[in-house]
Amino acid sequence: MSSVLIQALQFVLALSLLVTIHELGHFLAARMFGIRVDKFYLFFNPWFSLYKRKIGSVEFGVGWLPLGGYVSIYDSRERLYNEETALKERLKDAKAELRKAKRSGNEAAVAEFTDAVATLETDIERVREEQRTLAPEPDELRAKPAWQRLIVMVAGVFMNLVAAMVIYAGILFAWGDDYLRNENVVHGYAFSEPAKELGFEDRDRILSIDNEAIGNAEEIGMTLLLSEADRNVTVVRNRDTVTFTIPMERLIAMREAREFAGMYTPIQMPYVVESCSNEAVAALGYREGDQIVAVDSVSACSGEVIRPMLAERKGQVANVRVLRYETDSVTLAERPVYVEIATPINEEGMIGIMLKEQPAVEFTHVDYSLWESIPAGIKSGIEQVKSYCEQLVMMVNPDTKLYKEVGGFLSIGSVFPDTWNWLAFWNITALISVMLAVMNLLPIPVLDGGHVLFALYEIITRRKPNDKFMEVAQTIGFMLLMLLLIYANGNDIMNLFK
Repeated sequence: MSSVLIQALQFVLALSLLVTIHELGHFLAARMFGIRVDKFYLFFNPWFSLYKRKIGSVEFGVGWLPLGGYVSIYDSRERLYNEETALKERLKDAKAELRKAKRSGNEAAVAEFTDAVATLETDIERVREEQRTLAPEPDELRAKPAWQRLIVMVAGVFMNLVAAMVIYAGILFAWGDDYLRNENVVHGYAFSEPAKELGFEDRDRILSIDNEAIGNAEEIGMTLLLSEADRNVTVVRNRDTVTFTIPMERLIAMREAREFAGMYTPIQMPYVVESCSNEAVAALGYREGDQIVAVDSVSACSGEVIRPMLAERKGQVANVRVLRYETDSVTLAERPVYVEIATPINEEGMIGIMLKEQPAVEFTHVDYSLWESIPAGIKSGIEQVKSYCEQLVMMVNPDTKLYKEVGGFLSIGSVFPDTWNWLAFWNITALISVMLAVMNLLPIPVLDGGHVLFALYEIITRRKPNDKFMEVAQTIGFMLLMLLLIYANGNDIMNLFK
């Protein structure tokens, strides 16, 4: 199975699960308050459905357009809406015939279609008046008090948040939590070239960013790249504490160029000399405590990098750079010194030194019982909501240029791994569930957040928004949503050609 197909399957499975959970929230809340539900659909179904079945009074189905799903709540005005749509179509046709009659000079036809247009316009106004004055039936949403309608509207968002927390709790219970504590990275980090241009140097141990200590090593990249201002970074460099500033513009440029992959890697096992195997090697100039940091001007901080480099140069002479610390004769302080040593590499790819045993960089693993995983899952969900809200705020700040990186379905699908991994799948699904919840709460008409805003307005003012206003607001909201979808998916398409 191709990697693209595996990613697509994971995306469709996650989306199907989360949309169903979201719509189930609306469905259950509506039924709880005695509100009639006509349809429950996964994905939209314009013109036709892939599957549908009526159970009781509700039609359950699967549409073919994977842009979400919907619960159709009964509205006694639906018949009038359909009648208005049909009348508008007839009015459009009558106006077209009237224009043709005027162009041809057929006075009888002009009179006929003029009357038809006038009659249809009167009928449309009559139907609209009926819509405004038709009393709601007891099992309609609009017949319920505003607080009940508010609960029905937020129920989908609530279910997505609960789903995310349940998934996080399940992950912690099933797999536990593995993470690398920043303080455990005792040998520092090896940095990519773009990271070095920001001011980092190999073997830097990062202490804090903007005076905030780093707990989890994975937080470093996110903290740097999601920035609304310059970042002040404090590191331990060659046994000294150094603070430097990274301009926001350089962080944005790095993010836009997508150079953050492999930005920093923990150094697992530095190549530190304990002793020389013979006098010839000692005569080259190696000393106890020397740390090899480069071979032929290529930076190399750990044994897993240095060994292959030496193997490639067996039988040759390599220029090996070592870092050592010498005591200043005046200040008596230790200072770093870099020394270049021309070193013959034997046929086994070795230089003839014994290595000093170093403490390993260990990941922290935490197991959770069922009862421990529940509050931990809730905490993880809340932290993700907070993080995503902060990103949304940054997105509307033009200085961060984060709006340029808004992605659509291709971006979301590409987040999934190209091999099936249940741990990764559930982690990403939980994150998308948080994203759906937060996005649906945006105060845009047609989204849940728009309905919530109008319900709150009614609760506070004790009067409903005008029907005409609601109609215009829904139209504007729909246009905004379509523009956002076009923009996000357009960015995906543009990125394919970069």
